[in-house]
Amino acid sequence: HPTESGFTTDVLALYDWAKARSGNSSILFWGHSLGTGIATNTARKLQEERGVQVDAVVLESPYTNIREAAAHIPITTIYRQFPGFGYFILDSLALGDMFFASDENVKVLACPLLILHAEDDAVLPPHLGRKLFETARNAYKDKTKVKFITFPEKLGLGHDYISFNPELPVLVK
Repeated sequence: HPTESGFTTDVLALYDWAKARSGNSSILFWGHSLGTGIATNTARKLQEERGVQVDAVVLESPYTNIREAAAHIPITTIYRQFPGFGYFILDSLALGDMFFASDENVKVLACPLLILHAEDDAVLPPHLGRKLFETARNAYKDKTKVKFITFPEKLGLGHDYISFNPELPVLVK
């Protein structure tokens, strides 16, 4: 069954495979939604355990950590009012070793970090992306390596369609 550790191990294996075949090409981690936690976990692990800094990390529709994300996703709205929500729902993630603590991971990263969030994201509220950006910006020595781009609601990109924005390649570059 999927685990946070297993996802990170899988991405490390993929990184090793790509690095062995990429020559001098840049390799960046691009995570979307749940994948943003996996991207920051793997970038941190590479940096701390191997002394390798990934060329960049791009986080699309991110959150700070899985507990805070679960507390804010719309599907939990009705359950938040009931006693025990924190224990039965949020604490169960920790009991299953699911943390995806991007907020802790970005505090130790040194690679360029780009955070993308749509203002009309109905799955993960944009304030979580903003909070993650502020955490990273406060921790990074070189503040110019941390960028946050929001996409206006009028574009209708929501949670899943930032990659459809025709300006995205230029913004990422």
